[in-house]
Amino acid sequence: MARTRQLSRLALCAALLLLAWTWAPALLAQIPPIAIPPGAANGNGGPAANGNGGAPAEVEVAPDSPRASLRHYVELCRTGHFAEAARYLDLPPGKAVDGAGLARRLKAVLDRHMWLDVELASPLSSGNVADKLPVGVDELGLVPGLRAPEPVRLIRRPTAQGTIWVFTRATVDKIDVWYGLLNERWLIEALPEPLLRPGPFDILYWQYLALPLLVLVSWVVGRLLGYVTRKLIGKMVARSASRWDDTLLRRIRPPLTLAWGLAAFAIIVPRLGLYEPARDTVQKVIRAGFLIALFWSALRTVDVAKNHVIDASAPGRASARSLVPLGAQLVKVLVFCAAVVTVLSELGFAVTSLIAGLGIGGIALALAAQKTVENLFGSLSIGVDQPFRVGDFVKVEDVVGTVETVGLRSTRIRTLDRTLVTIPNGKLADMRIESFAVRDRFRLSFTLGLVYGTTAEQLRKVLAGVEAAMREEPTFFTEAFTVAVKGFGAFSIDVEVMAWFEVPTWDDFVPLRQRVLLRILEVVEASGTELAFPTQTLHMKGDAGGAAVVRGDGAGR
Repeated sequence: MARTRQLSRLALCAALLLLAWTWAPALLAQIPPIAIPPGAANGNGGPAANGNGGAPAEVEVAPDSPRASLRHYVELCRTGHFAEAARYLDLPPGKAVDGAGLARRLKAVLDRHMWLDVELASPLSSGNVADKLPVGVDELGLVPGLRAPEPVRLIRRPTAQGTIWVFTRATVDKIDVWYGLLNERWLIEALPEPLLRPGPFDILYWQYLALPLLVLVSWVVGRLLGYVTRKLIGKMVARSASRWDDTLLRRIRPPLTLAWGLAAFAIIVPRLGLYEPARDTVQKVIRAGFLIALFWSALRTVDVAKNHVIDASAPGRASARSLVPLGAQLVKVLVFCAAVVTVLSELGFAVTSLIAGLGIGGIALALAAQKTVENLFGSLSIGVDQPFRVGDFVKVEDVVGTVETVGLRSTRIRTLDRTLVTIPNGKLADMRIESFAVRDRFRLSFTLGLVYGTTAEQLRKVLAGVEAAMREEPTFFTEAFTVAVKGFGAFSIDVEVMAWFEVPTWDDFVPLRQRVLLRILEVVEASGTELAFPTQTLHMKGDAGGAAVVRGDGAGR
């Protein structure tokens, strides 16, 4: 019952830990990302590349369309040519001098509140005719104003170079108001223009310089909060008599630090003012990091549970000592596969297509990895059938030694010569296995040879003395033994001796066997006879008709 309660507490603690790790990313997921407002680029809640509010159509982008003008404006701003970008603003006479500054500030407002996807703008010269706006006017979206969200619109204007779409004068008049509402405007004004340009993943170069510093600060905060958390939890687990909870708390230190560091990073990173694509990418990475911390702690929890079960079942259930490590490895493989699929899904990869592709690639996998699958099922067969356990002394065909490890692919046996023999589990499951560890008693069997000069009385004394010598041992198995004359050999009277002794290990049997053999030798000496050794007697007929006898210990001549 005590072990059952300990295992229950271990499972409860692991479940609470997993729930705690799950809570953080779930809370983070509640932070609503800033998406393109409804009506962006077409004014009716969806793309209208075909001009009728339906699905996007593959049409040629007209050079005088809203998409072409917006694309050119964005490219000029990204390369720092704000004076040329001002051409796409309907500037009033009083603001023409500050055209470059207005173009720059409008780009900052749009990047912060409404990331422009130029592909959502209409590719037609007439613009989006289904947005219920006057002909020649298109709405890109809404940005926060002083009291309510305000529209950002384009208007069709003829110029000396041709017809283009420009931001309306109403939009231009509100640029400074929108820009004044930006929290990071002081930073935009203080930094040099090259650092404000976007790099890979639409992250500005100054943000790339700031990210390593934020990561370092988050790591320090994570270590500090992890230390405080371990101390608080440590005071609670110190009250219990079991030690597995202390081990678990010590083992989850790295994933705990990672989780707190990611939490700190998630709180700090909004201060960078990342654009929407970069913000979405960072949020995905943070959520993926939380999942990694979750599965990392799960893997370490499996190790702690494995060691605890082995220690708890060590006295009488030796089968658990070999079956539990195998089961733990299988669980860790499943956890790792689940981690890979979940993290890839969180990062935006098409995991469903990948899993579906595994069905097609399953045939090729089965052909290429059939030996691996065979060894895996062999390990399962060994784990269920239990022909041996780790630490058992076994004989596998011509290999004799001690089992060191039973893995998912192979089993390693340490031989008497201290070499290591590795046998694939698929083959091992079909081989003849002889285990010396499960025998309940050891057999002593030999043939005692007495010289032919032994009398019947002496032979009876030897038989009685040998039996008495074995009965003196307290581990002697009295239900089955043999001490009897076997027959008359070529050079000796043979006495068959066979008995069993109930000792646990070979190391206990070796000194016992020595004591019994020495006692039998004393019995033979006390009876007046002696042990025989190979001899031959040759009778040769002499010249006078007499006989000569030659004895020797080798072959006759």
